[in-house]
Amino acid sequence: MSTSSLHEGEKVTALTLAAKKKRGELITMLTAYDYPTALALDHAGVDSILVGDSLGMVVLGYETTLSVTMEDMIHHSKAVSRGARRAHLIGDMPFMSYQVSSAEALRNAGRFLQEAGMDAVKLEGGRHMASTIAVIVAAGIPVMGHLGLTPQSIRKLGGWKVQGTSAEAARRLVEDAHILENAGCYAVILEAIPDRVAEVITQRLHIPVIGIGAGAGCDGQVLVSNDLLGSFDRFTPRFARKYADLSAVMEQAFRAYADDVTSRRFPAPEHSYHIGDEEFEALMQDLRMKPRNWRVV
Repeated sequence: MSTSSLHEGEKVTALTLAAKKKRGELITMLTAYDYPTALALDHAGVDSILVGDSLGMVVLGYETTLSVTMEDMIHHSKAVSRGARRAHLIGDMPFMSYQVSSAEALRNAGRFLQEAGMDAVKLEGGRHMASTIAVIVAAGIPVMGHLGLTPQSIRKLGGWKVQGTSAEAARRLVEDAHILENAGCYAVILEAIPDRVAEVITQRLHIPVIGIGAGAGCDGQVLVSNDLLGSFDRFTPRFARKYADLSAVMEQAFRAYADDVTSRRFPAPEHSYHIGDEEFEALMQDLRMKPRNWRVV
């Protein structure tokens, strides 16, 4: 399948991603949280868009992703689905939307497809989430797994730390990846794990493995778009490459605007609407005949 054919509107699906892995073609994925970003990613030919709960940090200003709600995710997912028609769309299930029970997880996963126009959902966790994943998949909802550094478990993990650096921890990651595949996941994200461990998992799984801070040996890569664009400057993960510095560009534009307003350079005549001389004179004649405190009854 050529990139040009995808640009012409052919929808990317879970089967598309599986076929790319089989052919050895790399998968591209980025996050989006609004209509214009989704539209730009779609036009750029990005394979998949993740509406990540990272929006809590890069859009809503929270310190972690833990405060993000289902309503937040549905709201932003709707905006993304209105902008992206071709890319494969994944809704990130937020903290406590799937951990309480399989029934609640299924209900919330269904909302992403039914209300928000997503093609699939993503949830974090290994073997302890296998039964929940199986229930969601059995209902016809594609599930992407997420292993390694799982931000919703940041309190348990003790911070933003690389995972799987010991032989035992790496073995558990490999086992968890197999368990997620057997539970029905159509793909898995590996975040912040050693590159050689990620490569082993990628080679052993039949489903696509998408890396973020997991080296070049995965079937594809995902980044938070705000890190790529340089529009979130609280911190930049080591694994993120900044392709632009939009924070600086935006600040420069905002300062220029403020300067133009205070110095009366903006708005200029070309930014204003005009009334004809005769109509304006008629208005002024009418106003001269009325007291200043007149009002319409």
